Amino acid sequence: MKVYLLGAGPGDPSLLTLKARDILASADVVVYDALASPSLLAHCRGDAEILYVGKIAGNHALPQPQINELLIAKAREGKIVARLKGGDPYIFGRGGEEALALLEAGIPFEEVPGISSTIAAPAYAGIPLTHRDLVSSVTLITGHEKAEKTQSSLNWQALAQSGSTLVFVMGMKNLPQISEQLMAAGLAPQTPSALVYRGTTPAQRSLVAPLKDLPAKAAEAHFTNPSVIVVGQVVSLKNELNWFEKRPLFGKSIVVTRAREQASDIVASFSQLGSEVIQCPTIRIAPLPDYRELDAAIRNLENYQWLFFTSANGVAYFWQRLTKLGFDARKLGSLSLCAIGPGTAKALAEHGLKPDLIPQRFVAESLVQDFLALKVDRSKPLLLVRAKEAREVLPERLRASGYQVDVLPCYETLPDASQKELVEERLNACQLSCITFASSSTVRNFLKLVPAETLRKHPEVRLAAIGPITAKALQEAGLSCHIQPDQYTIKALISAVTADLSQH
Repeated sequence: MKVYLLGAGPGDPSLLTLKARDILASADVVVYDALASPSLLAHCRGDAEILYVGKIAGNHALPQPQINELLIAKAREGKIVARLKGGDPYIFGRGGEEALALLEAGIPFEEVPGISSTIAAPAYAGIPLTHRDLVSSVTLITGHEKAEKTQSSLNWQALAQSGSTLVFVMGMKNLPQISEQLMAAGLAPQTPSALVYRGTTPAQRSLVAPLKDLPAKAAEAHFTNPSVIVVGQVVSLKNELNWFEKRPLFGKSIVVTRAREQASDIVASFSQLGSEVIQCPTIRIAPLPDYRELDAAIRNLENYQWLFFTSANGVAYFWQRLTKLGFDARKLGSLSLCAIGPGTAKALAEHGLKPDLIPQRFVAESLVQDFLALKVDRSKPLLLVRAKEAREVLPERLRASGYQVDVLPCYETLPDASQKELVEERLNACQLSCITFASSSTVRNFLKLVPAETLRKHPEVRLAAIGPITAKALQEAGLSCHIQPDQYTIKALISAVTADLSQH
């Protein structure tokens, strides 16, 4: 048994430490806070017990004493417990209280530091907390002291005269008093000050004003917690150094409908460009219950002259069966290989294989045309490995041209409605910028979750299709395709979406 007090970081999931990630991946129980990014739970084991105990002002899912008891109880069951806390557990995170409770109960524990919002939020807003020409020290201050205190423990005069950059957290409710106390203690009313709301996340907003005007400006712009308050001369550097909010897709929300197994590249790219990415996979990839036909074909690959792959998933599942049967790449030695596009070709390259044919346009129609131009001998059959349900264009046109084609599924796609409510919620709030579709099947499956009629009520949402087949699926549903790249690749789709949203 053991409890790990993990710092989840300030909100950007990529700022989680490697040690914290590894502990999440092995923990039996994960107890997480409101300010810990929910996407971090993707690192948890599939069978882990996930418990939410978030606390925000006026709304505590579980009071602190009960959280302490929960950690102790789960550990006494002999489990490894990961306590995931926003920011750093020991910087205004009450991690010290939890550690003392564990110590008193005789429960072994470790604290794993996280990046605190006190330093990360200003940094993402372009505010360095120290600068050799401006200030050489930083003071971190809670703006919300313990309720039972009858008198503040803060020495306002010392803070005002310290010459430090002052960073307040959890202080929005008391912002007028903070401003008044600092000025009454001698800090100049014109001192540069800033607010950073939900720093490091796609929802980040920031505001700069003289100290005397900050409370009024904050109320006017509807700033609330969680916001970091920064007071000091370093705030004057914000406009020059504000890199995060200047990214091309900052402030945009993009839905990715691709299966999670395929979505990592597009999710990472949109995130790096500054957008909030909502993963709404309409399908999930699953193995088949029976592989006898495919296994028989793999054992007799020498009977075929060409092997066709129409997706990276097809390569992955084919390779699983190949290795399970005790074979390796040498089994494909007599075959010519065809990949429908660069993503599929990349999947083959990971196994040391280079396709003999990639069509000029990455659709089945173009593949048939380019293959027929090779004038391949028709005396030996072709093998097509693909999803259980797929378009029949490729095998039908090859057969119509005189080829024998064996079509064998190696995986299937199943519906996934796990993010339906989130997407509907964001649509109703008019908080979506774009929905991306990487295949016609994702269009059809998405429209089972969110009807076309609903989308037509939201003309502000741009619909992006990877190519003409996918665009046609949108049009058949009575929807406009606003974005379609010239090249039918994920890379081109990302570029097209970026260019379009930069203008909308």
